[in-house]
Amino acid sequence: MSDFDSSQWTDSEFSQEYRTYANDYLPDRFKLIEIVKSFFKHFIHTVDAPRVLDLGCGDGLVMHQLLKNDDRIRATLVDGFSEMLESAKKRLADFDTVQFVQATFQDLLEDDRLPSNFDFIVSSFAIHHLEMKEKQALYQYIYHHLSTDGFFLNLDVVLAPYQDLEQWYLSLWREWINANVDSSKKPELLPIPQQYKDNPDNFPDTLSAQLEALQAIGFKNVDCFYKYGIFTIFGGKR
Repeated sequence: MSDFDSSQWTDSEFSQEYRTYANDYLPDRFKLIEIVKSFFKHFIHTVDAPRVLDLGCGDGLVMHQLLKNDDRIRATLVDGFSEMLESAKKRLADFDTVQFVQATFQDLLEDDRLPSNFDFIVSSFAIHHLEMKEKQALYQYIYHHLSTDGFFLNLDVVLAPYQDLEQWYLSLWREWINANVDSSKKPELLPIPQQYKDNPDNFPDTLSAQLEALQAIGFKNVDCFYKYGIFTIFGGKR
């Protein structure tokens, strides 16, 4: 079972490095967010004062982008690490309809402290830290907390179904870093794809296995909405 308390995310230096460099080494991070914003506008925008939950919110970047487009959102941000939540609070200081909850995914599964009936639930690069049984339990939790016709989107990394594909996907990632970051940062950032693969805190599963898990729980309109190598957006509707 994954253990947040012993993971790298409890290390202040590690989390600070993520906040500093994530835009550099996550391929097309803002393109991913633009897709989420487009999805939200198409499917959720007509909801009056939509209730939005960000699970594993990090520094609040995704929610900030959504709120800039629609300040009617009543937002709840959840993260297990206090420094991440503090960063999110600073980023979202200009918005009034926001609440923050410090809790790991395991905390939520053991002691549910969130209201039900969110219109939109999003998670970004967080759920791959859970083993598959925990992912399934969290997806069930998410389904329970969605309103009728509410949507869940997961921006995350997935496991390639074949070894040769994984090697190509990781090379795509390295090529992206090589082409998009300053030369001074390359020696530090180019090893990240291999570090991701070897990191014991990561438990990626295949995209197909997770789509099947969502369908088995009862999600409708389940699909992959974007994919570039191991990076993907997928989800479904209650």
